Amino acid sequence: MDAVAAVAEHVRQQMSKVIVGQAEMLDQCLITLLCRGHALLEGVPGIAKTLVVKALGAVFQLRFQRVQATSDLMPADILGTNVLNLATSTFSFHAGPVFTDFLLVDEVNRMPPRTQAALLECMEERQVTVDGTSHQLPSFFTVFATQNPIEFEGTYPLPEAQLDRFLLKINVPYPSAAEEAELLSRVQQGFNSHDLESLGLQALDSAALTRAQEEIATAVRVEEGLLSYIVQVVRATRESPALSLGASPRAAVFLMQVAKAQAAIDARDYVIPDDIKSAALPVLRHRVMLKPEAELEGLAPDQIIQDLLRAIEVPQ
Repeated sequence: MDAVAAVAEHVRQQMSKVIVGQAEMLDQCLITLLCRGHALLEGVPGIAKTLVVKALGAVFQLRFQRVQATSDLMPADILGTNVLNLATSTFSFHAGPVFTDFLLVDEVNRMPPRTQAALLECMEERQVTVDGTSHQLPSFFTVFATQNPIEFEGTYPLPEAQLDRFLLKINVPYPSAAEEAELLSRVQQGFNSHDLESLGLQALDSAALTRAQEEIATAVRVEEGLLSYIVQVVRATRESPALSLGASPRAAVFLMQVAKAQAAIDARDYVIPDDIKSAALPVLRHRVMLKPEAELEGLAPDQIIQDLLRAIEVPQ
């Protein structure tokens, strides 16, 4: 697991220059890249969600674009459109911000449903189709979408089909008191989050990311017993009396991929049950839907998933 370990160590070192704490969020963002997935980050404003994505782009020398979602945002605003050239009387394609490596969609649930749907093809097939012509997106294309868990006025909840495209849903908490004090100390000493170049980030060749992705896909093994364990976990969400919607087969695939990435980050070429348990919450929490009576009881998806994990026998 040399390639993955080297990438993980480098990213952690460099991101510590930019972000105070948030180790779990950083690891999950890295896993998103290693698994060639997309991530939905949920947290209140002002806790460095945008900064994390920009800094990751700088570390890997990859392009970064940001889209601020609003209620009047149209599909062409993010995908691009064909523009008439009056001199030649021909149409040429004007690419939108989606043609990048890292796309940050800020407050994605403020997009109208039509614009949300425009991202489905991008996220699943990494291509854009405009007027019947398909345009390929970069190989590292990754969507990091954010949403505010508190403010729902003027928002359009993401449909299940859209949520299922996200590899992980990452809950971003407030920093601890010590971490917040460290942040203030850095700002007092001149830290400027808008000037990443001044922080001396050491870039990593994007080819190293490619090697790490291939290493996870081909070199990490999953024993038959653990494959059955993954199936049991996913199927348990469909049979839970507290849930009206369980996880899809795509969730089982993603759960295995994320567990493999977690094993590789820990310098192992084999998956253990703890890898699957640690992957279960971010992989499954946005793919299940509570029944109304469960919501009235104050239950949350994370609590239901943890209860299911405790009830399933762990393979030896």
